[in-house]
Amino acid sequence: MKIQVKVKANSKTEEISQEGNKLIVKVKEPPKEGRANQAVIKLLAAHFEVSQSQVRILSGFKSKNKTIEVVDS
Repeated sequence: MKIQVKVKANSKTEEISQEGNKLIVKVKEPPKEGRANQAVIKLLAAHFEVSQSQVRILSGFKSKNKTIEVVDS
């Protein structure tokens, strides 16, 4: 399944919320050296109860708005 995500890095909390048809993902990591992207993958994997290898960023590596694919096995 493909989902649209808006990332808020450097947040005080880590959480996922819904805003329209988009997920808002707040992570504590800064958007440097891919650390926020890795935190997003980890948080979404826990949320959808899949392994981290089943969550991929398809587009938006350097953007707040990302398209992410979650593969169900």
